[in-house]
Amino acid sequence: MTNIHPLAATGFRAGAAIYVEGRPDYPPEIENWLIHDLGLSKGKTALDLAAGTGKFSPRLLATGATVIAVEPVPAMLEQLIRLYPQIDARSGFAQHIPLDDDSLDAVVCAQSFHWFATPEALQEIHRVLKPGGALGLVWNVRDDTVPWVAALTRIMKPFEGDAPRFHSQKWRDIFPAPGFSGLCEKRFSNAHTGPPEKVIVDRVLSVSFMAALPIDQRERVTSQLKEVIAVYPELAAKAEVTFPYETLACVCTKLT
Repeated sequence: MTNIHPLAATGFRAGAAIYVEGRPDYPPEIENWLIHDLGLSKGKTALDLAAGTGKFSPRLLATGATVIAVEPVPAMLEQLIRLYPQIDARSGFAQHIPLDDDSLDAVVCAQSFHWFATPEALQEIHRVLKPGGALGLVWNVRDDTVPWVAALTRIMKPFEGDAPRFHSQKWRDIFPAPGFSGLCEKRFSNAHTGPPEKVIVDRVLSVSFMAALPIDQRERVTSQLKEVIAVYPELAAKAEVTFPYETLACVCTKLT
């Protein structure tokens, strides 16, 4: 199976341009995690699977490893190639990775694994990893304990439909997985600071099922988001705001 969820195909195609600026970066600590927990360094090869626009790619490049990216949505892949011409970027799917058996030291899925948390995808990841190679799963997770962040979540909730979501935690059901060690998890504080139109409005509209909305609904949602910005004192009339996140980083290894 090499198709992707319709909301991913439609939403990420429509939202590719705002994804780059609307999504937060990853904390600097994630580079140490890639080096020490996934074993990446110069001479190693890592796959950025479902790489999107390459938002996570700089963290992989910083380890000194050779980076290959695979992305199924042409509009996202186009952005990635434009931003990171030094990366070997290919069209492909988690269930059909265009690489040889036992060819990778690590596969990293940043902000993506919940879309393809299936036995088929894990078998394919297992195929391309070298024995002892690492599978890394990373998500920037909104801090819904902050009232205005919770308000944003309430705005998005009615539009979720059947889109796979990190927050459902259903992706965990695939573990423990045959041929892999157990998951080891770490958490890091993270934040995205910038103009509210970027870190709040563009962030919400870059979510797949939000980006897929008809233009009239998107305009209504945009108005709701601007109302949140206007109502909360920590956001109102601010040139810059800080959106709080926690970064979850999980790793398991291919058993020999």
